[in-house]
Amino acid sequence: MYNSDVTDEEWELIKSYFNKKDNRGCKAIHQRREIVNAIFYITKTGVQWRYLPNDFMPWGTVYDYFSQWKRNGVWEEVNEALVRLHRQKVEKKRLQAMVS
Repeated sequence: MYNSDVTDEEWELIKSYFNKKDNRGCKAIHQRREIVNAIFYITKTGVQWRYLPNDFMPWGTVYDYFSQWKRNGVWEEVNEALVRLHRQKVEKKRLQAMVS
């Protein structure tokens, strides 16, 4: 587990964005959450795709999913959802601090 991995709460919020839209093709070999964790690892650390640690699936697989989701606008939607979640948490903490 890496610091860049999505939390259970975050995953529940965004997992629907990564679901396959139809049943054509082969069954997925890798879990979507693990692919997302690998992509978040890349973005958090700035490491090159080819230097993705061996704990993850092959870097080419991760990059292919990233590219597809980027083309389809998935990342923009996921980012907006995660920002909303973060802002809700910050606001909740702020309100709790005001009450205390």
